Amino acid sequence: MTVTEHVRPTAVPETASQVLSAEQRYADELAFLAAYDGGARPPGWALTPRAVVTFVQGSDGEALKLPADRRTGPDGTELPASMTILPKFVGERSLVERCVITLAGERGLLLVGEPGTAKSMLSELLAAAVCGTSALTVQGTAGTTEDAFRYGWNYALLLAQGPTPQALVDSPVLTAMRTGRVVRIEEVTRCLPEVQDALVSILSDRRMNVPELVGTGDGLIRAMPGFTVIATANLRDRGVSEMSSALKRRFNFETIHPISDAETETDLVRRQATAAVQRAGAAYTVDDAVLDALVTVFRDLRSGRSGENWDVERPGTVMSTAEAVQVAVSLGLAAAYLPAGDALDLVPGHLLGVVRKDDENDHARLLGYWDGPVRRRAEDGSAMWRRLWDLRESLR
Repeated sequence: MTVTEHVRPTAVPETASQVLSAEQRYADELAFLAAYDGGARPPGWALTPRAVVTFVQGSDGEALKLPADRRTGPDGTELPASMTILPKFVGERSLVERCVITLAGERGLLLVGEPGTAKSMLSELLAAAVCGTSALTVQGTAGTTEDAFRYGWNYALLLAQGPTPQALVDSPVLTAMRTGRVVRIEEVTRCLPEVQDALVSILSDRRMNVPELVGTGDGLIRAMPGFTVIATANLRDRGVSEMSSALKRRFNFETIHPISDAETETDLVRRQATAAVQRAGAAYTVDDAVLDALVTVFRDLRSGRSGENWDVERPGTVMSTAEAVQVAVSLGLAAAYLPAGDALDLVPGHLLGVVRKDDENDHARLLGYWDGPVRRRAEDGSAMWRRLWDLRESLR
């Protein structure tokens, strides 16, 4: 066998993907809910507002039953007689309901909060349920230009034909306006203020002027019923540009908070880590006690106070649930592919990788946490925390 043959990758089906969109991952649930709830829908919506909330929050373990006369999907496929809708977002139902009502009123929705609180996931779920696609997305960065919110040009056609409708290249926002769908704008506050303000007239007037096409019938594009915007913004990231008051007034703000219940957060971390390790071709074998300890550390450092009510100096970095998931995934992959000892022994090193990102003093804060809560729990007789205390030197 040659070296080339040895490293040749295994053929991957064309339909395979590392990450499926919400509308692909939950296509069965979306089709079922569309048939299940035949109530009134806002113009352009794929589901009723009530069904959207159920899709995001789940059916509380109840198996929803589909009437016999609704068991054929729009594509002719047979739908199941009943289905339990799984919860996908951990948060208050009232928050999700407010988000849905905002979208039903065709008003902009802005999801704000610390990094790693599932703002993007919620926006994707809402878009998939409301209009059937989450693909109309603009990723905000410092390099995002106004074209990403308005339109661009196919310069080959522009030079050959001049400004024509055929030469116009629609942005995701313009596509959503033409088709009456939801457009997602990720990290809107990372865009420069003058770029952000391109949204003001779009959200106010619900139309877009194309001066180059005035007189052709395509110089004014009006938003179709159902068009609206879901934007997200982090509160603690660097490189954030303040939104203008005019733009803020065009959005309803909803704050996504970290998960308040430790057991719920641990369960979420376990589920997502298990799914990620399985996608990597392995079984998740990390002990639940190790996972409990990991989530406890994250919650203590995030809140600045331990479960025993001891003070903890918070690091500058965000100890988010998303980061906890990534550490749990790393522990699972190490246990599967590089088995050597206890997964608990790897926790301090991975925590150091999370904490030591922005502020060099965060390393000292992590050591302070070890000298405080970790040591005190070890002294109280916990074997798990005793082992973590013995691993303190690995944080050096």
